Amino acid sequence: METSQVTCRTLETFYHINAHTFEKQYKEILSGYREWDELDHADKWLLFPENIGPRLAIDESSLSNDELYTFVTNRDRHALEGSLVAVVAGTKSEAIIQTLKQIDKAERMKVEEVTLDLSDSMRKIVSVAFPNAKRVIDRFHIQKLAGDAVQEIRVAHRWDALQQSNEEMEECKLSGKTYVPFRFPNGDTRPELLIRSRYLLFKSADKWTERQKERAGILFDEYPDIKVAYGLSHSLRMMFSKNTIKDAARLSMAKWYDKVERAGMKQFNVIAATFYEHYGEILNFYNNRSTNAAAESFNAKIKLFRANLHGVTDKKFFLFRIAKLYGYPH
Repeated sequence: METSQVTCRTLETFYHINAHTFEKQYKEILSGYREWDELDHADKWLLFPENIGPRLAIDESSLSNDELYTFVTNRDRHALEGSLVAVVAGTKSEAIIQTLKQIDKAERMKVEEVTLDLSDSMRKIVSVAFPNAKRVIDRFHIQKLAGDAVQEIRVAHRWDALQQSNEEMEECKLSGKTYVPFRFPNGDTRPELLIRSRYLLFKSADKWTERQKERAGILFDEYPDIKVAYGLSHSLRMMFSKNTIKDAARLSMAKWYDKVERAGMKQFNVIAATFYEHYGEILNFYNNRSTNAAAESFNAKIKLFRANLHGVTDKKFFLFRIAKLYGYPH
């Protein structure tokens, strides 16, 4: 219970005990929860200054009812024991900065790098709380934006195809004819083509199966704008995948901006403008090729633990368990 994400319900299965009774006994007597020094403010903030290191990550996650908390973690601990530096209720930069400033300034000044997403509030938190740290925008958040733009174009065409299909069916019904939908050589109708293309658009072409290659060929012939959007997204992905230096990456980014401008797509113009505002932090990725993967791994563990604790409504006790697992030494 102290060193892993084990729940009382899990123990019930293996040890044939009453999970409800044991959970109550563990919470009230065995765990030390009621004597916890930080119980009075646990649902507002928790701080573990001893876990700070030169490479941090900051991200947000939901504990319950979509209530967001901001987590600061030590990337070098790989979402294991001692990885949690701070957890603060909400995402307001002022409250988070106030909490982090409780850590000795000399220790905060030693932080060299912090990975984060595109949030302006996160940028403010890092710049104030860790003024010597380089901010690194997570490459996967950037790639997700481009992927979402491709999917938005695909979904718009899908709705049009469904509308067209409905109109053709209605027309056949009124004329007393049997509706026979048009099918492409691979057997897909137009709506099916657009629905079934979703996942292949997230992948590089060299990872497509033979069926996906056939479907992609038809899709790109029918919808050239999806082909252009996929190309822009793929170019961005390849730019981050290459093990290159920062100056070369800067040139690649400029070329990508030119492609976006020539394409004239609203979705990618918005992305390009967003990147422009975060240009320096995006290029900082090439210093050490740092990502927010450790933070995402930590968030995944929190979500899984939350799912396993379904029915537990005491937020402070949940945070107590998180502190035991990732804040305090075992």
